[in-house]
Amino acid sequence: SEEMGPALTPSPDLLLPRSIADKDLSLPNGTPVDTSSPASSSSLLNRLQLDDDLDGETRDLFVTVDDPKKHVCTMETYITYRVTTKTTRAEFDLPEYSVRRRYQDFDWLRNKLEESQPTHLIPPLPEKFVVKGVVDRFSEEFVETRRKALDKFLKRITDHPVLSFNEHFNVFLTAKDLNAYKKQGMALLSKVGESVKYVTGGYKLRSRPLEFAAIGEYLDTFSLKLGTIDRIAQRIIKEQLEYLVELREYGPVYSTWGGMEVELSEPLEGVSACIGNCCTALEELSEDMTEDFLPVLREYMLYSESMKNVLKKRDQVQAEYEAKLEAVALKKEDRPKV
Repeated sequence: SEEMGPALTPSPDLLLPRSIADKDLSLPNGTPVDTSSPASSSSLLNRLQLDDDLDGETRDLFVTVDDPKKHVCTMETYITYRVTTKTTRAEFDLPEYSVRRRYQDFDWLRNKLEESQPTHLIPPLPEKFVVKGVVDRFSEEFVETRRKALDKFLKRITDHPVLSFNEHFNVFLTAKDLNAYKKQGMALLSKVGESVKYVTGGYKLRSRPLEFAAIGEYLDTFSLKLGTIDRIAQRIIKEQLEYLVELREYGPVYSTWGGMEVELSEPLEGVSACIGNCCTALEELSEDMTEDFLPVLREYMLYSESMKNVLKKRDQVQAEYEAKLEAVALKKEDRPKV
């Protein structure tokens, strides 16, 4: 990853209660699951740096998102991005591809990954909707921010040992006309998905396993606290910007005063210069919070929602399983009567 902080997928250990993270878990087939956390942040950093050193030797799929272009049609205006792929994998017919995709194509990919890989945590996309009047979604700044987020989204899927081999991901990277594949997908309904929705419509689980119940409670608390931090941070930034406007008006007053009072001009100019330095420092602080802190915070919130969706699907599968067990039990009861 180019950016050590936000570019990394949050470790599942960070989103688990300590009682669960420290527990020895195993898969149904008996395979142990390592949920141990690094002893310290420095050991985590060393591990990540080691992974990066090996990265160039082991990776066989590279994807980048760049060159945003604005398209104006009679019905709508939208932005497309160039998705370039370089690979040595046998699943690809060519070593290099270049296609153009718009945001809704990325959204289609994510939905397909969720459908076909229901037990995996799918990386989040940047929010689709923009608050009206706050950001112009066709401005260069917004488009570049979204491009970086979409690039990060694809790189996370590319580095995933399972998701990167998904057939829908292959189609997304290689197909010249993605709409043809979208129409095919809409025509074919998933019977399994429909049956799960039907069964779980008004079904209440008998008993959710303690591990998953604890994860769900932790995620609810985690999301709530992150939401509070996000609101506080936005309020702080707003107040800082308002204070910055006042400081910029306040500094020149001392310069004007110094021009009138010759004997006091030196100390007054000093005060004016000091206020100017404060303005610069406050502006940098606000930019850091806006560009570095808030996006990472919101990304964790989006990851929390992704984890909640995975847990919800797990509950649906359990509900279907319990409903079938009940149906079997009823048939066993009816059989002696017959």
